[in-house]
Amino acid sequence: MRRVRPGVAAFRGRGASGASRGGGAPRAAGEERALTSVTAGQTREEPGDLPRLWHVTLSVSGDEAPLTEVRRALEQLAHDHPFLLTSRYACDHAEIRYWEEARDLHDAAAVALRLWGEHRQSAGLPPWEIVGLEVIDRDTYHQRVAEGCGPPPATPVGVHPF
Repeated sequence: MRRVRPGVAAFRGRGASGASRGGGAPRAAGEERALTSVTAGQTREEPGDLPRLWHVTLSVSGDEAPLTEVRRALEQLAHDHPFLLTSRYACDHAEIRYWEEARDLHDAAAVALRLWGEHRQSAGLPPWEIVGLEVIDRDTYHQRVAEGCGPPPATPVGVHPF
């Protein structure tokens, strides 16, 4: 959803006919769209728009840092963001695993790729770079675990050395 100043019409991706994506007639500037009621059990969202669970594994690496500082930083990240399942670390690399709720893989990957950089200062994370990212849907994760091919479920949860 884009925000615009009052009185300024927003371009909403109308086709050559001028109709909106929903197939209705274009609205005049300032005209409100009529609300429709939804009875219990119904939904107005498209199936592709509903959030799904994605299992994310983010790998980072860089110059050596004291193990105590790496652990403290990962614990701070987990405290700030309790969605983190588990983190494993060494003096020059770490792996973070967690579940992300997102509309699609692109959204889940985008959030994951921003995680380390956005929290580097607040959590005191080492200046490492992202060297690996895996994002898989919930069904694939459980299928891999059942086949013995995937990572075991994240137990114990928390921050642990490799």
